[in-house]
Amino acid sequence: MIHIEHLTKRYGNTVAVNDVSLDIQKGEVLGLLGPNGAGKTTTLRILTGYLPPTDGTIHVGNSDIRTDTLSIKGKIGYLPESAPLYQNMLVYDYLMDVAAIRGIAQENRMARVRELAKMCAIESVMHKAIHELSKGYRQRVGLAHAMMSDPEILVLDEPTSGLDPNQIIEIREIIKEAGREKTVIFSTHILSEAEATCDRIVIIHKGKIVADGGTEELKQQASGRYALSVKLTGADVATCTDSFGSIPGVEEVKEGVPEKGQVSLVLSCNAGSDVRPTVYRTIRDNDWGLLEFHRESHSLETVFRDLTKEN
Repeated sequence: MIHIEHLTKRYGNTVAVNDVSLDIQKGEVLGLLGPNGAGKTTTLRILTGYLPPTDGTIHVGNSDIRTDTLSIKGKIGYLPESAPLYQNMLVYDYLMDVAAIRGIAQENRMARVRELAKMCAIESVMHKAIHELSKGYRQRVGLAHAMMSDPEILVLDEPTSGLDPNQIIEIREIIKEAGREKTVIFSTHILSEAEATCDRIVIIHKGKIVADGGTEELKQQASGRYALSVKLTGADVATCTDSFGSIPGVEEVKEGVPEKGQVSLVLSCNAGSDVRPTVYRTIRDNDWGLLEFHRESHSLETVFRDLTKEN
């Protein structure tokens, strides 16, 4: 649905976005992660037609961002990091004005505003002035604004920034609900948020994409290995280390936290090999008692730090 090809944005000698190419499928919830200054907001602003690219292009369907900007804008609902709301207006009046600006027929405006008020859980504040609302409620009003014309694509820049844990969960549920029918692209610094919400994660650093995939896929790609944790009885560390260390795909065997009467080991394994069946057969053939056997992986936070550290 969205095809980004060799996208570059320069500000003088500063390269904010550096030769980014990316395909985003219809109905996908994509999280754009990266440290401050990585180029996330610039990429989203180019996608929404707010900024022109220096080089490269973006196609939404058959439309080119350079020549069909208005057509693409009509397919996108956009919520910037700081929702640009009219603070002195009542929520109801504000959304009714947005409905008019978006070209919704007068006889349908009230029904659409009520539908979005229910979806975004702002029914209880429709009579209040926007400046009286908490940041969480202002973000919900901004989401209702972005979804007013029922766009095919929803672009959200840091939608949960500055919210408390309860508000984050509420916004997450709204994004998930929207993602059932729309393509959703949002940037975030909150790694657990991306992990819980996204079908796919793209990590960007210094204007370049450094990782692209599902959460588990990224964890494995970043390290090239995974770990198996094994706890046994009726065994000794030396024999277990020799036996597991000889299995193809097991690169290293380390002793874990020892417990009385138990052997605790961590097997570092090549990501391209699933050694679990062989490990289990080794345990069975040696008649060791199996207390624990599970696969571990790096956290998304570790992956993010490894990919975006300066050196």
